[in-house]
Amino acid sequence: MPYVKIEVTREGVTREQKQALIKGVTDLMSDVLNKDPQLTFVVIQEYDLDDWGHAGEQVSVLRERGITAKRKK
Repeated sequence: MPYVKIEVTREGVTREQKQALIKGVTDLMSDVLNKDPQLTFVVIQEYDLDDWGHAGEQVSVLRERGITAKRKK
């Protein structure tokens, strides 16, 4: 019984996007690990920017200063 938790900041993720994540993760678990989709649970947890930190700062403060996390290429 797979349980997958996706954590994101609360920044306007739509119902449709959440549905796509749930379906995509469920399909991935089925395809890669041969898990039964009927027994796969996906939970999306959203956090306010004040409740998410990076490099010792709240993301809300970083955004106010125009700083975003660097992505590796």
